[in-house]
Amino acid sequence: MVLGNYGRIVEKIAKHSGLSVDEVNRKIEAKRAKLSGLISQEGAAQIVAAELGINFENEKLKIEELLPGMRKVNISGKIIRLFPVRSFKTQKGEDGKVLNLVLADETSNIKVVIWDTNHIALIEKGEITEGDVVDISNGSMRENEMHLGSFSEFKRSSKEMGEVMTDRIIREKKISEFKLGDSISVRAFIVQTFQPRFFEVSKETGKKLTESEREKGVATDRKALINIVIDDGTETIRAVIFNDNLSVLGLNDLENPERLSYQIENLLGREMIFSGNVRKNNFFNNEEFIVDGVKEVNLDELISQLEKK
Repeated sequence: MVLGNYGRIVEKIAKHSGLSVDEVNRKIEAKRAKLSGLISQEGAAQIVAAELGINFENEKLKIEELLPGMRKVNISGKIIRLFPVRSFKTQKGEDGKVLNLVLADETSNIKVVIWDTNHIALIEKGEITEGDVVDISNGSMRENEMHLGSFSEFKRSSKEMGEVMTDRIIREKKISEFKLGDSISVRAFIVQTFQPRFFEVSKETGKKLTESEREKGVATDRKALINIVIDDGTETIRAVIFNDNLSVLGLNDLENPERLSYQIENLLGREMIFSGNVRKNNFFNNEEFIVDGVKEVNLDELISQLEKK
């Protein structure tokens, strides 16, 4: 039985093409082999769908079915969280705006990034508010986010939506199975550590300090992050852990170089549970794991989980 959102896409391709699920899977694996495995299953599935003349432009998908790289996506969902509108300057010096929200349906939820000022105006004027159901057409998937531009449609829906998935969706995966955009949890060993990096954030926004804010002399806090490499027995990946989780690792003497060096050395070989998102590091052109949760391995919980399997 095919499971997961990738499986549902395969079943949709099979349904539209008249091929069996096994035949579609063989085509996808053949495409990956032809490209020397440099493409994910999801990416290969999209290429196979295109070659078969199949697209999902006219089909409304569930949030759970969205895959990184999808274009011209249509979905409906309930707005469960709205973030403040942010203004910025483009490289040409023009004024721009961006708005983030979280959209949910009964299967999952997703962050939506809106760049079009006309769409943003609907929210600024209160015509669309938190709790409303909206229809989105022609959205684009970037990793695990949906982005809406001037060619997208964003409007209040006439449909009602009952219970939606408000919890963050985190799936347990092996590192060898990680894909861009995944929100996952993994139990792994720390096999390499690097020295922490320090940076300043605005006390008001909590975001990394910009040059403009620095010139204005805004109040700041000093934060840190550390890069480590983790290994779960299937593969390794570089992980980035920010200030709030450093104390969980046992790094609580950030201002004492000698003590900090000792604490970092003691990280090697520790097994912990890490949760977060897989993102693309454009500078190194590879995948990295942005960790937003760290906890110790609870042996009693682990034994209980193993007994249930």
